[in-house]
Amino acid sequence: MKKFTLAVVAVLFAAGVFAQDYKNSIGIRLGSGNYDVAAVAFKTFLNGPGALEFDLGFNSEKAGGVKWTNVALSGAYQHHFPIANIEGFKWFVGGGAILSNTFINDGNVDGGFNVGIFPTGGVDYKLKNAPFAFSADIRPTFHIVNGYDHYSGFYANGGVTARYTF
Repeated sequence: MKKFTLAVVAVLFAAGVFAQDYKNSIGIRLGSGNYDVAAVAFKTFLNGPGALEFDLGFNSEKAGGVKWTNVALSGAYQHHFPIANIEGFKWFVGGGAILSNTFINDGNVDGGFNVGIFPTGGVDYKLKNAPFAFSADIRPTFHIVNGYDHYSGFYANGGVTARYTF
């Protein structure tokens, strides 16, 4: 019985160490990618350390009389780890995928549908006395379907996010 009690206490302690500081959050992600310079970001925790983040991103640019617009949806799994004893501050690693479509007004160049995969890593901080969380991440993206030549191969991407937590 003592071993069972000790095991239960150990599991509860471990769950407390990895407990998230919030369940859901929604906000804005500003990224360095051409396909998601600005995005609506939603994050939800599945269990203690595991979370899913979904971003609906947009970018519209004009260069030399050619205008293109990108719309992207990305989803990533993130596994969080505490940083020292700083309450609300965690680092994470994971991976995900991005689907994007490029709309372009140049008759010589076709837009198209793109698919990419990425590893991700970053930090997440939840304010102690306010319902806000902030994060910074990197997402080096490898495009496996290129409907638009601009996204051929590897593309570096990083971003910062500010979210309301609930």
